[in-house]
Amino acid sequence: MHAIELKTITKKYPGAEKAAVSNLCLTVEKGEIVTLLGPSGCGKSTTLRMIAGFKKADKGSITLAGNIMSSSNTWIPPERRGVGMVFQDYALFPHLNVFNNVGFGYKDRDRKERIAEIIELVNLKGYEKRYPHQLSGGQQQRVALARALARKPVVILLDEPFSSLDADLRNHMRLEVKRIIKESGATAIFVSHDQKDALAISDSIVVMNHGIIQQKGTPQEIYQYPRNKFVATFVGQTNILKGKTGEDKYSVITALGAIRRTQPHGLKPGEEVYVSIRPDSLEVNHEGQIKGYIKELTYTGQSIDAVVEVIADDNTKLHLLTHIHPQEHKKVGEPVRLEIIPHFISVMPSCA
Repeated sequence: MHAIELKTITKKYPGAEKAAVSNLCLTVEKGEIVTLLGPSGCGKSTTLRMIAGFKKADKGSITLAGNIMSSSNTWIPPERRGVGMVFQDYALFPHLNVFNNVGFGYKDRDRKERIAEIIELVNLKGYEKRYPHQLSGGQQQRVALARALARKPVVILLDEPFSSLDADLRNHMRLEVKRIIKESGATAIFVSHDQKDALAISDSIVVMNHGIIQQKGTPQEIYQYPRNKFVATFVGQTNILKGKTGEDKYSVITALGAIRRTQPHGLKPGEEVYVSIRPDSLEVNHEGQIKGYIKELTYTGQSIDAVVEVIADDNTKLHLLTHIHPQEHKKVGEPVRLEIIPHFISVMPSCA
């Protein structure tokens, strides 16, 4: 039995030309952390709100832990769905301390014990009597997550939970929130437009655009083997080339020559395709086959992002993005050679 199952969910807002979500099908297993990832207006927040019961689907069904919550003849209100919600602004009650915020709405006999257990899980023991204004942003987020977990929900829904945090705290809270969810055994769905959030916390990522799922997979699958041009360009940086599949199942003929990958592309010879080459797959090497010169350099701390201008076989100019180790001393205008490493190369039909 799936923890969450969405079947052909469609939602169109009045006056809109297109549906916000169109025939969406998705299953989430118990204990899994899934991120709905995509640009603004892709339908991810609408999907989250339909699962929570804040929005009603025009058609399709929503099942949580084997129980139908929404269908053509069934509607269960939000408060009876067993869903815990963590809002973007945390929505803590300013007049309640941490203990009472976490325990809000929880009336079972083990209330004190359960609240204490959850507070310890989120590393806030000793903060029970503090009020939200006395807490940091990360502490407030943990209170909001604790409140969502207190009632042992079927699923926890988190709407852009890291968007208001600064970069350092954001990196820390990704790890903290993932730890808390995993230790609690909860099933969680995140909504995010930030690829770093999705890659860091997810068991599975669902990339959406225009209300349609573009790809579902592990973070590694989404990054290393995007199925279409949208996923390749939205998740991470990449270089997109046009090409045609070669006679064997591993090669593609492009303006840079024949490019081989480690896995078969599964397409017929001569088929028109796009090739996604991650910067990680372009290495500066004095014996590399691709000649060019450095057009731009951007120091990021972890690496140097370099744009290399290359004259392709058809005499067109191509700009390729690669990463250079920060200890390398390169200058704009300097000639370089690049070697393609086949680990982060994806081949996609041009119609995808």
